[in-house]
Amino acid sequence: MPALRAFEAVARLGSVVRAADELHVTHGAISQQLRALEAHLGIALLSRQGRRLKVTEDGRVYALRLRMALADIADATDAMLSLPRPDELVVAVLPSFGAHWLVRRLPKFRAAHPGLKLTLRAGLELVDFDVDRVDVAIRMGPGGWEGASQKELFRDELIAVASPHFNGGRLPRTPAEILTAPLVRTVESWAPWLAAVGLPNAVLSGPVFNDSSLIIEALRQCQGVTLTRRSLAHDLIHSGELVQLSDVATRYANPYWLVWPLRSNGTAKLQAFADWLAAEVAAYLLAVEGTTGSPLAS
Repeated sequence: MPALRAFEAVARLGSVVRAADELHVTHGAISQQLRALEAHLGIALLSRQGRRLKVTEDGRVYALRLRMALADIADATDAMLSLPRPDELVVAVLPSFGAHWLVRRLPKFRAAHPGLKLTLRAGLELVDFDVDRVDVAIRMGPGGWEGASQKELFRDELIAVASPHFNGGRLPRTPAEILTAPLVRTVESWAPWLAAVGLPNAVLSGPVFNDSSLIIEALRQCQGVTLTRRSLAHDLIHSGELVQLSDVATRYANPYWLVWPLRSNGTAKLQAFADWLAAEVAAYLLAVEGTTGSPLAS
């Protein structure tokens, strides 16, 4: 392998000295490796013209194939090194769900599994389990992702909320009052909620943000009212940071899922996280039912 790397570097850089610098060895060592490789193959890979080296045609083809093979080896090694370790759990999660639901509950998981190193990767993009160093992901969508195991967690719903200090505490309560108040919105459709309150043709205004965490912050600053997923607002309503303005709630289109690559099947760390998460979801759904009087079933 050192001889192959030495020859590939010389063929690519055109210089023994430059190859030696790249590989952090002496140029004498490079020359020795080249002689040994040519002797082993019985083929001249380089032609020597005084102090200059020129790659032969056979050498050029060989160097090209070596370059591709070495790149494959490097990619395979990187892939192996990128796999999570047995004592490490890497969880991919939507930023909003992570910030307003998951993170609040994680201390109990960490206390139950102190030897497990936990890493959260928040992002809006869909992780590629074949590429990304992730053990498990919490996704929202229709399900049916190929090449992965998955379990539905629960279905969410949209509710109207605001800060209790919005408008000096004089909060809109009826659907008409909510729609005439300053609105802050995500890209989520309000159509089901508008239909449920009998105002399907209402015209919406106000700024639109692409992440629900930005909406929550805008609400905290009393910038307006919004529709948001109950899972994001539930704990904030319980703590008094937000207020639900109307009893009307409409089913969110896609449920939450626990999704994991096939390589994670049967691992102790995945089972520990899945069991803990199932218990937390059950407790959350029970709390929602106790608050609203209706189940938010999966």
